[in-house]
Formats: sequence, structure tokens, C-alpha cells
Amino acid sequence: MIVQRVVMPVTDAVSWTVVDDGVVVDPVEKYLAYLAALERSPNTVRAYALSLMFWFEFLAAVEVDWASVGVEDVARFVSWLRAPAANVIVLDGGTARRSPATVNRHLAAVFGFYEHHARAGIAVAADLVAWRRVGRGSYKPLLHHVTKGRPIPTRPLKVAVVRQLPRTLEATQVVAVLAACERARDRFLLSLLAETGMRVGQALGLRHADFVSRAKEVHIVPRGDNANGARAKLRSPAVVPVSAGLVRLYSDYMHAEYGEIDSDYVFVNLWAGRIGQPMSYAAVHDLVARIQARTGIDFTLHMLRHTRATELIRSGMAIEVVARLLTHSSSTTTSQTYVHLDVADIRDALRRAGWGNPEESR
Repeated sequence: MIVQRVVMPVTDAVSWTVVDDGVVVDPVEKYLAYLAALERSPNTVRAYALSLMFWFEFLAAVEVDWASVGVEDVARFVSWLRAPAANVIVLDGGTARRSPATVNRHLAAVFGFYEHHARAGIAVAADLVAWRRVGRGSYKPLLHHVTKGRPIPTRPLKVAVVRQLPRTLEATQVVAVLAACERARDRFLLSLLAETGMRVGQALGLRHADFVSRAKEVHIVPRGDNANGARAKLRSPAVVPVSAGLVRLYSDYMHAEYGEIDSDYVFVNLWAGRIGQPMSYAAVHDLVARIQARTGIDFTLHMLRHTRATELIRSGMAIEVVARLLTHSSSTTTSQTYVHLDVADIRDALRRAGWGNPEESR
């Protein structure tokens, strides 16, 4: 089996499917088409396709029909995923095992696949599409107002994952990364990400009309037609405030390098590729690699987002405000991802609350 890239006629939109001996795996294709209809990103569809390819490869190996499986088959699938295998990246001739988080991502795709087919009226394994009814007593769960007492799906199997803290940079490292930018465009891009915590896809999709200098704000607008494939990962537009310093960097970039280029996009190719075309993810990846080589700092652009969120929370900013800045749909996501206090954080919080004598802790 293989995961096959598909380019849609007329629109040229990219999607993915699973092919077995040249034939599309029909139940998988129906689910992936459903995801695409929900405007899930091509990368998301590809990830689900890969997970379901593994699932159907496993089912073929154990000779079980996809509509007749049980929880015990899923448990065997977990063991199959965790075993060293040829389709896991191997370094230095050794073996590698999929992490619990990776296994859970594959399981999420499998259970989502069965939930979709169950809703479509197809008879599938009942214990893979279990439903739990919200209690009727005085206790009301957190999401009771959403479910309104209706049954909700519950997944019968999940691998325990040791929580890992998001990787962040020291303040001096952020300064070094920005200082290593040799072009005004690159300095503005990385400064924008470091100050606002924006995703790189949100930045690459920006139009000039989205950057409102006089109001010192950036409008993040979800668009499905970005020429560079950039995705904002939003359902509705968001507005993020920016500093006067960032507005100056934008102005410097416009005057020093952008010049007479005729494009709606803020970030475009200036020295390589098709000049004036919107920057691609690959071009930004190459930029990061060059800065890593100059500074010796191992970083990703998403670490700038983690760093900004962490420093705001540590400064005492309300989690709801940080969630709004990061364009999270719920502050719960922000809290679960970034509220990770170490001993120093706890000590500082106690000091601000008036506990203990600062002189004693020196």
C-alpha cells in the first residue's frame, strides 16, 4: 500500500488517498474526502491517510475484515506499531520505536475513521464506536452545555504519554537569532513570529491589507486559495496587536527591499525562485537552516511561538489573553500546552503573594 498525492481537476487543490496495488481503498477514500470537505489542511489529510494505510496493512497481515474488528484487534495494532519496523526511521543502523504520542495519533485516525462510517449508517464494529451518555444527576460535566445530554463518542483505547514541555529559547538566543538575519525581510518575518507568537503559515498568508500600520495591528485571515499553500488554521479572522517597533520593521522592509514589486503578499521571493511570488514553507525552512548555521542555535520557528506564550504566562498575563493572541479557539488548549511551572516559577509566585522572606532565599 502507498499514500498517493492527488491533484484535483480545475481547482488544482492537493489531497491524498491510499492505494493498494493500483486500486484506491474505498472506505479510506470516503473518509479522507470527508476530511477534505471540512477544509482540513492537505498535511492533515496526508497524516490521516498514512495512519489508515498502516491500519489496513495490519488488517491484511492478520486477515481481519475492516468492518469486523474489535478492541482486541486495536490492541494488537498498538503492539504492531510499537515494534521496530522497516517503515520507522532508523538512525545509525539501529532500530526505532514509535513514541506513545505517535501511536495515539494513529489511533485517533482509526477511531475517527470508524466514527465517520458509523454516522454514515455503515455497520461497523460496535465496540470501536462506543457512546457515553452524559449523566442526569446534579453533577454536570464541563461540556454538558455542548452535548445537551446527548450521547458522545468515547474511544476505548489510548496509550499513556509522558507529558513533555514545549521547547523554548532563552531571551539571549532570540536576540541572537534576530541579529543573524541579514535581510530586512527575514528580520521582519522572525520578529513578527517572536513578538506575536503567530504560526508561520499565518505569516506567509498575510496580505498588505492585513497589516494595518496606523492601528498597530495584524489581521489574520483564513484563506483557502493562498498561492504558496499557507494555512492560517483558523475558522474566522483574528486581530493581533503589534508594537511600533514591528511597524518600523515592516516599513523598512517595504522601502529597502520590496520596492516596486507588484504583489498582494507581504512575504515574497526577492533574490531566488520566481521573484515576487509568495514565499513558500520550503524557503522559510532554508532560511532557518542558514540562521542555525550562523548562530549555532538549534531552533524551529514554532519555538518562537512557544517562547512568546511562555514568557507572557510567566509575566502574569491572563491565560484568556494569551489564548486570544495565539488564536487558540479555547483557553483550555493554551492552559494544557503552556502552563508548566518549574520550581523557580513557583518561588516567584510565592514571593509575589507575600510568602517567605526574599532575603532567606538568597
